[in-house]
Amino acid sequence: MHTRKTLEALSANALSESSVLYIYADGAKENADAKTLQNIREVRQIIRQKKWCGTVHIIESKRNKGLAISIREGVSEVVQRHGKVIILEDDIVTSSGFLTYMNDALRMYEQEERVMHISGYFCPVKANLSQTFFYNNTTCWGWATWQRAWQHLNTDAADLLQQLEQKNATHHFNINGSYDFAEHLRDNLNGKLNTWAIFWYASVYLRDGLCLHPHQSLVQNIGFDGTGEHCNFNTIYRIPELAQRIEVTPIPLQIPEQARQAMVRFYGHALHPPLHIRAWRKLQRTIAQIRNV
Repeated sequence: MHTRKTLEALSANALSESSVLYIYADGAKENADAKTLQNIREVRQIIRQKKWCGTVHIIESKRNKGLAISIREGVSEVVQRHGKVIILEDDIVTSSGFLTYMNDALRMYEQEERVMHISGYFCPVKANLSQTFFYNNTTCWGWATWQRAWQHLNTDAADLLQQLEQKNATHHFNINGSYDFAEHLRDNLNGKLNTWAIFWYASVYLRDGLCLHPHQSLVQNIGFDGTGEHCNFNTIYRIPELAQRIEVTPIPLQIPEQARQAMVRFYGHALHPPLHIRAWRKLQRTIAQIRNV
């Protein structure tokens, strides 16, 4: 189960014994079937199986809030208590150096108002990038922020879209047109989606915020195996080998152009791959579906 793998990896981190862990466990939807209720019971057993970090607080919801509300409320509650927070969803496996990197970065950039987000993940791009660098997309697979930054979260999709249009920034926001992030805002506005990460990205982007990224990721998203609630089978985001240690050193507060161009190429290849790549991915999805039956 993804939750167990996430917690086991977190527990193996170098700083886990000195960390305070808040586990937010969502409730069942109305009229949930027996299998779903059983899965929820199993998850709530797993989160109590051991002391995963130095201090553990478990917050269980009696009703289903959904991912968007759960994330927003959870992050808001923790940053109000501690001033900063590191966030993992239940399908993110971390390397042993993840917490060290996150804590080092949170300390180093705590007073830098323009730095609003720390990411533990970056797409597997081919580019000549430094060990850490700034990019203005809030990659949210293992991330961190401060109360000073989170207070600027804007959840008004119409307002965010209007600001992007007024600044003539939609094309740039969409990574030079390589991926339509603005469509996520439009889909939230018209009720097709109910997500949270796109609001955080837009909020940071419109404030000209910076997001620290590692060139070699410290996290793996295991939710693309076809079993997840919000992710289908996919291998394009998979990291061949996780970094075990990333040194955080002072770097210029600017976005290297090669990082943006690398992401333009990545999204272009991911969304419009050659025929043989599409055929290979289809075969992998079929195999995954058979295994999950």
